[in-house]
Amino acid sequence: MTTWFEGRLAGFDLETTGVDVENDRIVTACAVQCGGGHPTQSATWMADPGIEIPEGAAKVHGITTERARAEGRPAAEVVEQLVAALAECVLAGQPIVAMNASFDLTILDREARRHGVQPLVDLVGKDLRVVDPRVLDKKVDTYRRGGRKLEDLCRTYDVRLDGAHSADADAIAACRVAWRIATTKPAIGRVPLDELHALQIEWARQQAESLAEYFRSTPGKESWADGVRTEWPMIPAPRDGSAS
Repeated sequence: MTTWFEGRLAGFDLETTGVDVENDRIVTACAVQCGGGHPTQSATWMADPGIEIPEGAAKVHGITTERARAEGRPAAEVVEQLVAALAECVLAGQPIVAMNASFDLTILDREARRHGVQPLVDLVGKDLRVVDPRVLDKKVDTYRRGGRKLEDLCRTYDVRLDGAHSADADAIAACRVAWRIATTKPAIGRVPLDELHALQIEWARQQAESLAEYFRSTPGKESWADGVRTEWPMIPAPRDGSAS
C-alpha cells in the first residue's frame, strides 16, 4: 500500500500584510505540487492587497506597498486563481501541506469571502486533507527546546530552505519537512491520510490549549491566552459571514 507521503503533495504558503487572520491580506502566494515520482510544478502570485503593507511585514517578505501596487495583480484575481489551484489538488486526492495551516487557510478563506470568491471549503467540502509540519513536529518531539518556525524545523530535520519568507521557498520546504517527518517517524508515515487529518485536529487543539495554559501561568503574558485559537486546519468564518 502506498503511504500518503509517497504520493503527490500540494505545498501551500502565503506572505501577508500581517498576522490578523480576519483583517490582513495576501501579498504573495505559492501552490506547489511535488513528489509522487513526477516533476515539481509551482505557481506563484503577487497581489496588490489594496491596503498599505506595514514596514515590519515588508522587512520579512521583501514586498513593499509600492512594489505590490506596481507589480501585483488585483487581489480578487489572485485569490480566485489560488483557490482554484488548491481545489484542483484536493479533488485529485492530494493533501495540502502548509506550515501553521490554520493561519494560511484562514487568511485565504477570509480573502475569498472579502472578494466574492467561492471559498475553498465550499468547493471541496469533506475532501480537504491537510498535513501541517508544525503540528506533526510538536507531536513527535514535544519537549524539544528551541523555536518551531519553519527555519527551525528545516535545521532539525536537515531540510534545505532556499530563501526563507518567500512563499515558493516556504511551500516547498514545508513539503520536505513533512516528508522527512513521515519517513523518520513511522507513527506518522504509516497512518492513512484520512486518519492523520483527524488526528491533527485533536493534536492541534491539545497544543493550543497547552500554549494558552502556559500564557496564563506566565507573568506578563496572561492576556495572550485569550488570543489562542484551537481550531485546525482553519478557523471558522464569523457567523455573520463578514470579512473586512
